[in-house]
Amino acid sequence: MLGIGVLLLCGLALAPLLGLVWFAFGPGEAVGGAVGESLSFDLGADGPAQAQNTLALVALVGLLSALLGTATGWITARCSFPGRRWLRIAQLLPLASPSYLLAATWIDLGSRYGIRIHGFAPTLVVLLLSTYSYVFLLSTESFSVSGRRQLEASRSLGVGPWGSFWRVALPMALPSIGAGVALGGMEVVNELGAVQLLGVPTLSSGILMRWQQDGDPQGAVALALMALVIVVLLVAAERNLRGRSRCWNLGNDGDSDLRWPLARQRRWLGQLVCLLPPLVSLGVPLLWALLSWDQIRSEDSSELLALGGRSFGLALLAAFLTVAAGLVLAIAKRWLANGLIQRLSFVAGLGYAIPGAVLALALMLIGGPLALAPMLLLVWGYADRFLAVSKGGLDAALERIPPSVDEAATSLGSSWLGVLQRVHLPLLRGPLLVGGLLVFVDTVKELPLTFALRPFDFDTLAVRVFQYASDERVGAALVPALMILALGILAAMALIPSLDRLERN
Repeated sequence: MLGIGVLLLCGLALAPLLGLVWFAFGPGEAVGGAVGESLSFDLGADGPAQAQNTLALVALVGLLSALLGTATGWITARCSFPGRRWLRIAQLLPLASPSYLLAATWIDLGSRYGIRIHGFAPTLVVLLLSTYSYVFLLSTESFSVSGRRQLEASRSLGVGPWGSFWRVALPMALPSIGAGVALGGMEVVNELGAVQLLGVPTLSSGILMRWQQDGDPQGAVALALMALVIVVLLVAAERNLRGRSRCWNLGNDGDSDLRWPLARQRRWLGQLVCLLPPLVSLGVPLLWALLSWDQIRSEDSSELLALGGRSFGLALLAAFLTVAAGLVLAIAKRWLANGLIQRLSFVAGLGYAIPGAVLALALMLIGGPLALAPMLLLVWGYADRFLAVSKGGLDAALERIPPSVDEAATSLGSSWLGVLQRVHLPLLRGPLLVGGLLVFVDTVKELPLTFALRPFDFDTLAVRVFQYASDERVGAALVPALMILALGILAAMALIPSLDRLERN
């Protein structure tokens, strides 16, 4: 029974990509009433520029996020200065502000003072502020728990913090830093709202344009496959680097209070490096809200309740389905030794790496011939994309439960359902709640998938903020933007206990 459920979930998770590949390389099929021809891989007139911009953003954002995330990770993990703990927590705040919201606020504030914010450079900064926290989270974990004995030895030999960082800590943390860069690169490929608002054509925006505006499904699929190639390379690099980072982890040995005090200019510089990114990421939208508060009455806000209800309803449904599916896959990984099921379960959890525009296109290719309702496709897309968010936390939590607990329960005659209900669910209450919260907030903020698959005249908070920002309707965008920002802060705060555990170790 458990194996059948896992196969069904894996089939639903992998079906969109399999359908995309079939449409690309299989025989012509009816799609949206037209007969598909064999894929010619014609990227169109704008395709090369979209691919070039995407690759350039992935490379430059990756390089800059590696520098910024590593700097903040090392300073807050291994240096001592006033406000260090609060600045460490503040590095989570950029995760609260979606990149399209940050871009919209910058554009509006710039227009007030006669500054045109447009083009590649502002897009690079916005995506950097939205993704460097991935590098921070993984690098600060490496700096906190790995190589303490080596750092003690280097300090006993008179090596200062700068030398210890370059000679000991950085080589050990490179796999974690690389994994964080790969995760940020996946978000860059997925980005839609910020690049459209700032006028930078990328693969994500090109996919929807070729499909919806030009009516060219073949061209959209060609761009989607190119985006998938980039994502596959990033996923392979992330998995490889994560494996290497586990080999470097020497455990929580040594002095837990090994930190170098910062004084004078170094202290001010360290505080500035850690304060500036979250201050810009969260402070600019809040400043925009304060300056725009008087415009809220000039816009009709009667639809706000409906928008909030739709967004919250979709997010609750997606959170429930995703957490339930993640729980089944995590339990199967623990209970079933079948190699095929293990590999399928792993691949099914990679949906978070797939760009939202690519996943939306794949679902439309499936849903068109089958006449599936847009709402069903939208919920399917949410569950597929965010399955890894809930599954990852549950996998880690189950690994902390000794197998002897399961063996004791089964020796007393309990089935796997009984063990799940009486043993695992009480112990997994925390990870289930955190995973559900993260999926809920990610669903509310999600733009590419929602924008492409939503039914007609069915907008959400994220879609409406993007539309209002595109139309320069500041007053109407204010309250939905603040609601998304508040939910993002709530999700960021859910990650604080993980930093506190590193602090105690």
